[in-house]
Amino acid sequence: MMLMTRALWCVLASGAGLFATAFYMEYVMGLVPCALCLAQRIALGLTLFATALVLITPHWGRAISAFLMLIFAGLGAALAGRQVWLQSLPPDQVPDCGPDIYFMLDRFPLTESIRAMLLGTGNCAEVQWTFLSLSIPQWTLVWFIAYALVGGLALVITLRQAPKALSV
Repeated sequence: MMLMTRALWCVLASGAGLFATAFYMEYVMGLVPCALCLAQRIALGLTLFATALVLITPHWGRAISAFLMLIFAGLGAALAGRQVWLQSLPPDQVPDCGPDIYFMLDRFPLTESIRAMLLGTGNCAEVQWTFLSLSIPQWTLVWFIAYALVGGLALVITLRQAPKALSV
């Protein structure tokens, strides 16, 4: 369990680094996050919250928290995967660009704004930055898959220790 605890702390530390990087890119580099980027930030925040719960809750709470961590990281991977797919489309197949998500939240019904946030628009297909030839959503997809693996492993380890916890 000690190795799992370290892995969970690594998830928290790297997730904090991802948040710091996102805010640096937005406020210092001037990159405007698209709707899917913001949805991925929400999924990351939920994943990190569930990870913290895994570390602080007793046994069955730990299992539930690990399951939530797995679900939230899977949601983030799905959102990042959708954006990677949008970025891979030929230019003639990219959906139309919509208004900025902040504008939509201010002027459109919440359901329409959430739909745009989850499905993305043509704005989400734009590659604004790369590192080692991977775009931002490709990197977040890698991180979300890693977080989902850690969450799944934490769930399995917690459930395997269930008989021991119940007999004490």
